[in-house]
Amino acid sequence: MMTILKQIDLFVYFGVVAVVLAAILLIILRSLFRYMDVNPFTWKAITVKRLTDPIVLPIRAMLVAMRVDPIVAPVIVIVVFILIGFFVVQLTNGFLNTIAGILTALSSGRPNAATAILGYLLYAAVGLYELMIFARIIGTWFVGGYGNRWMRLLFRATEPLLAPLRRMIPLVGMFDVSPIIAFVILWVVQSIVAATLLTGWTVRYF
Repeated sequence: MMTILKQIDLFVYFGVVAVVLAAILLIILRSLFRYMDVNPFTWKAITVKRLTDPIVLPIRAMLVAMRVDPIVAPVIVIVVFILIGFFVVQLTNGFLNTIAGILTALSSGRPNAATAILGYLLYAAVGLYELMIFARIIGTWFVGGYGNRWMRLLFRATEPLLAPLRRMIPLVGMFDVSPIIAFVILWVVQSIVAATLLTGWTVRYF
């Protein structure tokens, strides 16, 4: 079973890398076509534009609304794809590690197997919460605020931790550092779970 989980992990990783690289290549081609003044009515120009418009146009509109030169839109899109790829890989890796840990505990026959299963679930839940905070930060930059339904979900899930921290910790210049403190707190919680409930067990398998 571990071999299958490892293969799934590798498949998702290389699949995400392939998709992100393909997306970056398309964005670069779009920029090159524009720079080289390629005829926009050729098949290749139309195809690249059609494939990249769904992500480039919203980013460009956001930059215009922020009074930022939209010429940097391709760079922003590339960053977005890389961050999304990172999020998907981390989410998949955490899920598969949790399954691997639970299966290991179930098949071990050790008296503290139930405690280990609880530890794996708690460790994964904290890791998922970290990813939700990360997704909220990135989404705030590129997607928008509370008007987006996915952002509303992230806000509702993460505000119970971030709101009290925001009230206690002053802004550093113009920057809200409460997410950084939240990451530190969640890392400490994971360390405590690993040092107590998962003592003698492998925390990460992949």
